[in-house]
Amino acid sequence: MNRPLPAVELRVPTEEDAMNWHRVFNDPDVMEFHGGAAAEPSEYEELTARQRRHHAELGFCLYTLVDPADGTVIGSTGAQPWPWDWGPAGEIEIGWRLGRAYWGKGYATAAAQAALASVRAAGVRHVVAMVDARNERSIAVTRRLGMRLAETLITPKGKRTACCHRLDV
Repeated sequence: MNRPLPAVELRVPTEEDAMNWHRVFNDPDVMEFHGGAAAEPSEYEELTARQRRHHAELGFCLYTLVDPADGTVIGSTGAQPWPWDWGPAGEIEIGWRLGRAYWGKGYATAAAQAALASVRAAGVRHVVAMVDARNERSIAVTRRLGMRLAETLITPKGKRTACCHRLDV
């Protein structure tokens, strides 16, 4: 079924978005493939500050995802340098995370397409998406974006299987 994608708005995270992200991600279903629990508010404060720096320095970041119909923060999406020394070290990772109420409606795909446009405009030529092998919804988004499975890795923390998908942008 090819339904139209919903409208989305991406913005560079504000200081207030640290609490917005904490609120939206404070759901065990949302965090199932991200450690099981939302981070502490202070971690989101550091994360959103780092994203503001990424945007200023690189021209892209993990953006706050907003429903343009009413201004509600519904998640985050965007890209950032892969932050660890394992896996696709040195590469740019694209990712998305939405509040549970927004799953299954095309928001992740629409947001990821907008994020790809931002990295393309910044001159990035390749991106990766690291996805827990059990996360069928996110794997489906990688397919809709045209990404290809490049390798399967075992994560150092948690020893879970992760799929590294790649895309030339």
